[in-house]
Amino acid sequence: MPGSVFAAETQRVITVASDATWPPMEMIDENKNLVGFDIDFMNAVAKEAGFKAVIKNTAWDGIFAGVEGGKYDAIISSVTITDKRKKAMDFSMPYVNAGQVLVVPVASSAKVIADLKGKTLGAQIGTTGAMEIKKVKGVELKSYDEIGLTFEDMASGRLDGVVCDTPIAANYALQKESYKGQFKITGKPFTQENYGIVVKKGNKEIVDLINKGIKAVQAKGIDKELEKKWLQ
Repeated sequence: MPGSVFAAETQRVITVASDATWPPMEMIDENKNLVGFDIDFMNAVAKEAGFKAVIKNTAWDGIFAGVEGGKYDAIISSVTITDKRKKAMDFSMPYVNAGQVLVVPVASSAKVIADLKGKTLGAQIGTTGAMEIKKVKGVELKSYDEIGLTFEDMASGRLDGVVCDTPIAANYALQKESYKGQFKITGKPFTQENYGIVVKKGNKEIVDLINKGIKAVQAKGIDKELEKKWLQ
């Protein structure tokens, strides 16, 4: 039908930057395609709000300046909403809580950090995960420079648990072939670290459009389907 062709031609295009180095949120697959939770989520938001999202792989060090300078309309790239960032840029409503979770070997009965008293837990140095472990008396914290090393040590029996961001936990515990079936994520995130879609400060029109899409995605439960696919 001519009407539908015309509608497609006049569809609004929004350019979105994403640094594809953060699996399973955004990454490049073996076929050189941009994939991940954020990519699926952004495309679902675009579909629900009636625009087309063109997502471009962009290095982190220039990503915020790119939106500020008008090179991109938005960013979806595991960006935590913070008060400091809110002064420099605008955010959509939160779309996922990527807070801290506890990862344990499959045979473990532990549900929370306190269940591991007398045991050793790992976290990356200086992270929220390390701080959460320190809060619990009777649990030993072993700090690592790189989060991947914590999972290596847990796989070889040197750690009883790891505390890290939900996406990192999902990547190592669920997505990595080498660890398939060895670990499990216990329960929901126990800290609030909400991700938001970034737009240029004052660009209310695009924030409103993106929020319209997010609300529809949440109302239809599409976000929960994507969490099951990528994060659980």
